[in-house]
Amino acid sequence: MGQEESHTEEMDLAQIQDLCIIFMKECPSGALHLHELKRIFGVPSSSEESLYVETIFRSFDTNQDNTLDFLEYVAALHLIFRGNLEDRLKWSFKMYDKDGNGKLDRQEVKRIIRIIYKIKFQTSSVNMSPSEICDRIFELVDQNNDGQITLSEFMEGAQKDEWVMNLLKLDINATSWVTQNCVKLP
Repeated sequence: MGQEESHTEEMDLAQIQDLCIIFMKECPSGALHLHELKRIFGVPSSSEESLYVETIFRSFDTNQDNTLDFLEYVAALHLIFRGNLEDRLKWSFKMYDKDGNGKLDRQEVKRIIRIIYKIKFQTSSVNMSPSEICDRIFELVDQNNDGQITLSEFMEGAQKDEWVMNLLKLDINATSWVTQNCVKLP
């Protein structure tokens, strides 16, 4: 059992290393632009995946210069492949919080739920619309019923309810998505 865990860890490190090599080949300037990231992962501009990648890109562009430098890129890969639950939840909150005010309103939550809904639930039988999912999240997570979700409410709500956790941590199997969609460049 321990051998399997170390093998998986080694695979993750190898995958991260391969993606870093791709970054260096594709971005010798050290700056990765959104269109380059989409090209590396083979994401068409008009797809739901494109909206998801744009949201991810913005969340990791910490200095807001519309590029990912190598350190931002490596931080993103590390979180996606190996991040712990608390870090992934904080990152998810940041992705939901489009205006960056530290609170989530219904519009911000619905925006991400619509993207996730189209990617994750397009082939499954979910009996709830994005609006119904958003309403349920607010019912379960917005403790003081003020119509906004704070980071602490987000973290507590996600850890209390598995259904909420799966939606709030943006668990669309990012590791698998990255490895499947990464274009193998020569």
